[in-house]
Amino acid sequence: MQRFPQLTEAQIMVIAGIPREEIRHTRAVQDWLAEGRQEGRQEGEAREAAKMTLRLLNRRCGPLSEATTAQIQALPLEQLEALADALLDFQGPADLAAWLAANA
Repeated sequence: MQRFPQLTEAQIMVIAGIPREEIRHTRAVQDWLAEGRQEGRQEGEAREAAKMTLRLLNRRCGPLSEATTAQIQALPLEQLEALADALLDFQGPADLAAWLAANA
């Protein structure tokens, strides 16, 4: 499919001579679908972790700037989890700024 980026899925299936219903059941397509589902789950987990971490930070540090919020939302899941652990020890916005400077 990478060879024909301008073609639609239906056009590629006509060229390949394989009905769509049949190709969906192939191992390759099942692997692609599973990979897509996994990526979707990971993105959802990161979004939810960012949402919860931001809520906790707003309570601990006060309202955050848009820039700080965007910086936190861009963190990968592992760093969001580390920030969520670290924020329990924060005394205020200076601690958050220091953590972001050291870890982001």
